Amino acid sequence: MTVQGVILDWAGTAVDYGCFAPVAVFVEVFAKRGITLTAEEARGPMGMLKRDHLRELCRLDSVAEQWKAAFGRAPEEADVDSLYADFELMLFSILKQYATPIPGAIELVARLRSQGIKIGSTTGYTTEMMEIVAAEAKKQGYAPDGLVTPDEMPAGRPYPWMIYENAIRLGIYPMKHIVKVGDTISDIREGLNAETWTVGILKGSSELGMSEAEVNACDPAELQRKLEEIERRYRSEGAHYVIDSIGALDPVIADINRRLAAGESPCSKAAALKG
Repeated sequence: MTVQGVILDWAGTAVDYGCFAPVAVFVEVFAKRGITLTAEEARGPMGMLKRDHLRELCRLDSVAEQWKAAFGRAPEEADVDSLYADFELMLFSILKQYATPIPGAIELVARLRSQGIKIGSTTGYTTEMMEIVAAEAKKQGYAPDGLVTPDEMPAGRPYPWMIYENAIRLGIYPMKHIVKVGDTISDIREGLNAETWTVGILKGSSELGMSEAEVNACDPAELQRKLEEIERRYRSEGAHYVIDSIGALDPVIADINRRLAAGESPCSKAAALKG
């Protein structure tokens, strides 16, 4: 058999070039408490359920030290609850502005469907958040066949549950016939834990964290240096493939089909060595 399903992440992969919606909000909710958080720090745990993301940010040495200086103690779970309440309010107010499909995503989905491939999706957003994002993206032509959010499952990324649920709803088995595509380390870990093929995206990704205009204006040598570093991170996590942009997935699907025909699987030694 060939590839039967592709599971796409949302922000930074299919919509919201550069994954900017959550970043500004993460920075702002900490700033309200007198804590300085850089955009780079805010992006670190990207792809996780947003409450889990905030927990990880609170564990950063820079944040913990500032928090102790301001409040006399390290951040606690009640602080995570407070941060998340502010985060939700602020994010809901801007989500519609960050649901534009990334160039190449809509066309890619059409090409995959022409091959009989189903399109699933996972995310770090909650169901309520995705009701806004998915509805707005659909207006603009992007609508996958399936969507699973982390609050529907026992846990979000890097656990494989959202991918498993996509497989159930889309009727795909075994897992080696699924390809997980994303723009964060959490996406790669999610795919590997689900024993699917994994693909990391460079341009448009949260890992790169640049708008399309910034990418186009960037010095070619500097951009190449950034892309090579992101690819190194993806590969070090075990990604099977790394692609320039979402529209460049087609050759990967063809190569995976070849490897499946040769008896390879995502968790085989051969798969780990190739790609």
